[in-house]
Amino acid sequence: MNWPEGITARPIDKGDVEAWAVLMAAKEKADQDGENFAAEDLAEAVNRPNVDLGRDSISLWADGRMVGYGQLHVPHTVLDVDRVRTEGTIDPEWRRRGLGTTLMRWLIQRAGEVHTATHPQVPGLVGTGTASDNVSATTLFEGLGFKPERFFFDMRRPLDQPVPDSSVADGLRLTGYDPSYEEALRLAHFEAFSDHWGWTPPDPETWRSRSIGSRAFRAGQSYLVLDGETVAAYVNCYEWEADTEATGVRELYIGQVGTRRAYRGRGLARATIAKVLTEGAQAGYQRAGLGVDAENPTGALGLYENLGFTTHKKFTDYALPIPSDV
Repeated sequence: MNWPEGITARPIDKGDVEAWAVLMAAKEKADQDGENFAAEDLAEAVNRPNVDLGRDSISLWADGRMVGYGQLHVPHTVLDVDRVRTEGTIDPEWRRRGLGTTLMRWLIQRAGEVHTATHPQVPGLVGTGTASDNVSATTLFEGLGFKPERFFFDMRRPLDQPVPDSSVADGLRLTGYDPSYEEALRLAHFEAFSDHWGWTPPDPETWRSRSIGSRAFRAGQSYLVLDGETVAAYVNCYEWEADTEATGVRELYIGQVGTRRAYRGRGLARATIAKVLTEGAQAGYQRAGLGVDAENPTGALGLYENLGFTTHKKFTDYALPIPSDV
């Protein structure tokens, strides 16, 4: 790629997390996406299993400062489509100079190389996303040939509101998260999400690092519905301390909600989320948040609205086909 004069490009290094956190804070101040990350959060992300920073990331530097980055998230396995997810940003002070277009071209090219090397037997897509009201990003993506593929809602609910009464069915038990159920939870999650759009099962290590092994995971605010020793349903919750520091609001984020197929239609997700909301308020959280696919096949959007959540922001996922001859 031909980077502008004064820009140095190289892979992200694990020692770059402090500079990366400064860049992400500048991005959030300009874009208001509701995402704040501490250097420790980014360090955790780059140390996850199967992350190859040397090949699948790029950082842009000017005068010793990180002014842009891009990263690929390569699926461990694929089902019908190989979706190579990308993310990145340019420091607001360096935008409108062509850096974003060049960065996306690098990501597209690298995604094609990865697809050809790993899963050429299935169709490949380059995936990316942005807040639906981010005109600059949507113009960039659509100018490069990306098409909207899916829509997601970021939802919030104050925790000083009454929580609707709800309980689990007889014979089932609602209990706090217990590490002894880690593998049972993983199996329940993989089954519950297997009919969700874009789902590809990660390897167990990656799943753990992104969920119960994350520094943001809050075991004391997460719950399981048990049928004997089987996890029938669950809610995993998280807290990003950098968010609290930036916003002054302590938010409990509901990261994963799932119910095994055989247990659907019994109100288990509703009862478990109601428990999360009640106990979250008691623990001092001021707000609950979550993200939901607008076309979620299990009717999650209606469930969340019924529990008092309202849409705060909308996001669009974009996709660009990878040519078969890449």
